[in-house]
Amino acid sequence: MSEFLARAAHVTAALAAVLVLARAGRAAARWLRQPEVVGEVTMGLLVGPAVLALSDRALFDALLPAHVLHVLKFVGQTGLVLYLVGLAHKLRPGPGGPSQRALTALVVGAFVVPLSTGLLLVGLIELTDDTAARGPGALPAFMLMIAVSMSITAVPVLSRILGDRGLSDSTEGQLALSAAIVMDSLGWVLLTLAIGLGDGDLSGLWQSAVALLVGGGCAFLLRLGLRTGPARRLCRRAPRATAALLGAAALGTALLTEHLGMTAIVGAALVGLAIPGEHLAPWAEPVATVARTGRLLTPVFFVVTGVTVLIKAFSSASWTLIAATLLLSCVGKLLGGYLGARLSGLRPGSARRIGALMNTRGLTELIVIEAGHRSGILPAPMVLALVIMALVTTAMTGPLLTLVDRTERRDKAPVRPPLHRSVASEGSTP
Repeated sequence: MSEFLARAAHVTAALAAVLVLARAGRAAARWLRQPEVVGEVTMGLLVGPAVLALSDRALFDALLPAHVLHVLKFVGQTGLVLYLVGLAHKLRPGPGGPSQRALTALVVGAFVVPLSTGLLLVGLIELTDDTAARGPGALPAFMLMIAVSMSITAVPVLSRILGDRGLSDSTEGQLALSAAIVMDSLGWVLLTLAIGLGDGDLSGLWQSAVALLVGGGCAFLLRLGLRTGPARRLCRRAPRATAALLGAAALGTALLTEHLGMTAIVGAALVGLAIPGEHLAPWAEPVATVARTGRLLTPVFFVVTGVTVLIKAFSSASWTLIAATLLLSCVGKLLGGYLGARLSGLRPGSARRIGALMNTRGLTELIVIEAGHRSGILPAPMVLALVIMALVTTAMTGPLLTLVDRTERRDKAPVRPPLHRSVASEGSTP
């Protein structure tokens, strides 16, 4: 009994330390005028490697023994699943959005071009024979996973940036957010296909299809149940109890899909997509409660990722790989977003703003990377390169938008005639 209490106290202390560090990371990000997720993720990913660098392995293992790390891993995965319920529920276009032509043009530019730069990155890895970054996975799955990772635009962080910048109701903001929703939806489909190809043959694809079918069936049954009268009344009268039931359904579906060979992330996304919109019942409040609970626990996921993945990756990832990943990701999103916005009919200044917004990746990118790593497709060095890319591109969004605004103000400023010319003309007047 005393040993159990000691382990429980150790786990509680570790969780408290992680949440305090996450709070410090958010505060630092606000001070630097960055999205909070950048500080939170950076703090979580680096705390493990930093502790190991400042101490020896024995002290590190004493602070985070295997049984504590195992519990933290479960808590982090639970947080990720719950957060994904809210994220997937947002992947639906709202009424009064941009025109179909403008949306299609932007999606083609901001999704297809990054997919192409992802394939270029795979070609570079193959040409340089970087076996550490390549890993043992099947080439088709690796190519598709890298391409998807380069094409993600994070809907939650993007919507927060639009709100902070006062762009939520602007033409550019609505177009960027609608395109991000479409692109992330396409990304989840391609992610599922990549995981199915992970074994390099059709057996893995068939196993993933079965898992997806079972998970989709569970989500469909949940949707039918939520559309009944008793479920709607429960949602209105007891939103917290409804949130607990939705969270349990998401965890159950996620664990089932993972047991059948598909990542738990897909199961959670299916549940989020199955929850009806507000026109049927006020589901927004319970879904938001589930997402907030998951958001509270996701720093634990980052700490576990830093300890289990990035410690090894720091010694094996090359700076060439990291620089190439960052450069190609920026080229794909900035150029693709700009070209797509121009094709949709926007002015150059608005198109540059769209390109900067499309380069926002945030937490959604990290979830995709985690799915690729757990499925054995992305090795640790590639995970490190993609994580750095996600953080840097997200942190770039604010400064790039400020630069675009300054450029527009400078171009619109009236040109005043030089003072000496006006004086000379006055002197020549009789």
